Amino acid sequence: MERWLKRAYIFECFLFRSLNNQFHRKWLNGYFRFITHLGGAAVSISVCLLLLFLPFETLKAASLASALALALSHIPVALLKKLYPRKRPYLQIINSYVLQNPLRDHSFPSGHTTAIFAISTPFIISFSTLSLLLLPLSLSVALSRIYLGLHYPSDVAAGMLIGSSFGYGCFSFFL
Repeated sequence: MERWLKRAYIFECFLFRSLNNQFHRKWLNGYFRFITHLGGAAVSISVCLLLLFLPFETLKAASLASALALALSHIPVALLKKLYPRKRPYLQIINSYVLQNPLRDHSFPSGHTTAIFAISTPFIISFSTLSLLLLPLSLSVALSRIYLGLHYPSDVAAGMLIGSSFGYGCFSFFL
């Protein structure tokens, strides 16, 4: 088991470096520095609140599910960060690139990724054509966390799983 975990970590570091080593590309820097904020607390909470007040009845169930999923999904995120205090990759992997004043809390799982998937999943379920916009957008937020040196790929994968699960569960509740 230990041997398998070591190999998995080596592969994860390879994936991290493959994306993080692109940090010097000016257009990617601009894109990922912008897109990452869509999963942040200020934007995700604001979007949920705005969607709740839109007058369209067809959006109500998805909007309520998104808001509830965003709120509830961060309970396991907070618990997992306490239970598995994993250091951020830029602190562990030499020659990593990271922005100035990076986050210093624990890495696992990615809260930004959890948030964007929790919000987008109910809308993807409700309006399948929106998946053409929301899925690439959500994946971009997830990739931005690795690109910016803040998360390992498994942190992001866990965030995707948690966010999508809560998004689906909360949407099912409002059906």
